[in-house]
Amino acid sequence: MSSRPDRSAVAASAVEARTALRLTRSISATWWYVALAIVVSQLVIVVLLVNSLVESGFGRVTSAAVGVGGLLWWLATLPLLLDYRHRTVDVPLVVWWRHLPPLLLAAAYGLAAGLVTGVWVVGVLPLIQVAMLVNWPPGVRLRVALAATALLVALCVIDVRRTLGEVPAANWPQVLLLSAILPIVTVSSLWWWDVLATLDRARASEARLAATHERLRLATDVHDLQGHHLQVVALQLELAERLMPRDPGAGTEQLRAARASVDDARQGTRDLATRFRSVPLRDELANAVDLLRAAGTKAEATVDPDASLAPASTLGPVVRETTTNVLRHGGGRWARLSLTRTDRTWRYEISNDVAADAPDRPGNAGGAGLTGIARRASEVDGDLEVRRDGQTFTVVITVGAADAPCRPPAAPCATGVTHVTDGDGEPPGCW
Repeated sequence: MSSRPDRSAVAASAVEARTALRLTRSISATWWYVALAIVVSQLVIVVLLVNSLVESGFGRVTSAAVGVGGLLWWLATLPLLLDYRHRTVDVPLVVWWRHLPPLLLAAAYGLAAGLVTGVWVVGVLPLIQVAMLVNWPPGVRLRVALAATALLVALCVIDVRRTLGEVPAANWPQVLLLSAILPIVTVSSLWWWDVLATLDRARASEARLAATHERLRLATDVHDLQGHHLQVVALQLELAERLMPRDPGAGTEQLRAARASVDDARQGTRDLATRFRSVPLRDELANAVDLLRAAGTKAEATVDPDASLAPASTLGPVVRETTTNVLRHGGGRWARLSLTRTDRTWRYEISNDVAADAPDRPGNAGGAGLTGIARRASEVDGDLEVRRDGQTFTVVITVGAADAPCRPPAAPCATGVTHVTDGDGEPPGCW
């Protein structure tokens, strides 16, 4: 028996881990865009530099040596860029065993390339770019980038007037321009990633805070309800204990009152559970859309104006279960929900893209969840339809409408549909 909580904790941890992975999928794609912008900028500078050296008559061996060194410098910055993705504010400014090899390689390459080409920007840029990837404190990186940009612009002016004025133009203007703006490009890209990561952490914290607030509210309601009734029961039992020896009849009355208080406590607990479980379907669908969007899924819902008349006790758990299935087994790109009224039935439909590792058989895609949905549908004589069309997985449940039965038609409408009104002239919802 003691192993059951352990298994539950393990299962809950697994679900939480899968949900966390789903939540971070969208910002993971953004990270690769950010990293790609930085590494492509560096690689373009190396390619343009080699091309400029060849066209300026520096010789193929010299140009090839500068190109190979540039590729090594480019590769040395990749680990630092990947480390930046998971950086935290408590990480030291420089982790020597990680930063020292790229710093030494950048310094050596810059010194060699600068001496060979005589271009100051080529000699200084590698070391500056590695410095941009160091874990600077908040606000310091921008000042360092502005100072580095000012230094590179000054060196560009010196190179144009002294060194490059005597060689063919080739691609040197592009090399100097990209080199001067590379620190700003790097810092702005990393700043954008920091903002996005902060927003993602805030979104996760908000979700956890909302869940904690709801648990505290439930705990407060349970405490207030049970605490009151238990206090009353304790007083009634104490009074019954005192009355029994001299007045058994009065003591028995107190025992009956205590039993009634227990029944009230039980009924209050049921009402409390019903209040927490019974959520209007419109709110259920809105919550489902919010949850899917928080997980990075593009979700939308179509809700009938008379959704308040739909059987919430049946369709509410279905909405929650199908939303959970989309989060666990869906592809995570899009989902569409709808609740519509057709004749004497309510139709709930949810469609989503299929995950890459989803099984081919639709009945297995939702696991035990679809079995529970089918059971709920059968209990109210409803129908469940599950289908997979290519990369689209759809679940449709149809249940009977619970509103008043139609009476004989009073007057046909122009469209051939008959509307029946009740005593106050309002339609009872039958058509």
